[in-house]
Amino acid sequence: MHIDALDPTDAAARAVWHDVMERSVRADRPHALVTTPAAFEVTATSPSTHYDRTWLRATVDGTVVGVAELELPLSENTDVAWVEVQVLPSHRRQGVGRALWEALIERSRAAGRTRIGGEVTVDVDVAGAAHDFAVAMGAVEKHREDHLLADLPVRATPVDPAYEVVSWRGRCPDEHRGAYLAMRNQMNADVPVGELELEAAVVDEERLAASEERLMRAYDVRVAAARRRADGTFGGYSLLFVPHGTDYGWQDDTLVMPEHRGHRLGAALKSANYADLPPEVTSVHTWTAPDNAAMHRTNTAMGFRVVERMYEMEAAVRG
Repeated sequence: MHIDALDPTDAAARAVWHDVMERSVRADRPHALVTTPAAFEVTATSPSTHYDRTWLRATVDGTVVGVAELELPLSENTDVAWVEVQVLPSHRRQGVGRALWEALIERSRAAGRTRIGGEVTVDVDVAGAAHDFAVAMGAVEKHREDHLLADLPVRATPVDPAYEVVSWRGRCPDEHRGAYLAMRNQMNADVPVGELELEAAVVDEERLAASEERLMRAYDVRVAAARRRADGTFGGYSLLFVPHGTDYGWQDDTLVMPEHRGHRLGAALKSANYADLPPEVTSVHTWTAPDNAAMHRTNTAMGFRVVERMYEMEAAVRG
């Protein structure tokens, strides 16, 4: 077995890496939300100034049988390395995952990182080895979320008459950018992280613009925001991604600013986004912490059901 780094300039190698990743994930996760080839191409060929990424391969007799990703934050949380490890079912329990993990640890240590973390997701009905593998590598659970799925259409929630819905696709219009930045940063400050000790990302105009440009190359980006009629103040937003060429969307942020809560704006904004989707989009994915009772009730009322459990795991990088 040989471990090496993917050459991100090699299109054929990128395609093989993504294929192995997707087949490994889907082997025991029928409801998995996997990065599309188009999205992976953007990430692999257009490096971000806020993250340094490396993709590793495990090969046996010249065939790629396992892959891993290493993401090193450069702007916040510079003591952390985020990782993923995937191995084809035919080569599991043969040391491939452990070899990739050890390579990730070595690179994380060399980059001065003291913690290594990542998401481990398991299907609620199909037995999978991902969580057991993470524990065997010394990782401990720090946060948990449910992965929920809904078939469209969902039950609609009307917006409170005191508010109007303002929607856009792709780049946020100039006239809304100040309010949108304030809400994005409130979301980053409020997002549940369990026992993870993380510094919230701060989004400024430059960072927002770069993110929008990259995302639009792989996704139909849709935002629905609530604006109070009385004074024009924005009270919340919901961000939805539809990967190009797919039949599903995935729910990213939904935030209601503290002084605007109690009006069911979160459900109304989600409903507005979903109602505007083209007919070929037939389902939506979302994630909610199991102890977030209010959002769980909202999602269940809209028709979402739990299909997977996602665990945020963390391990120490020892010298």
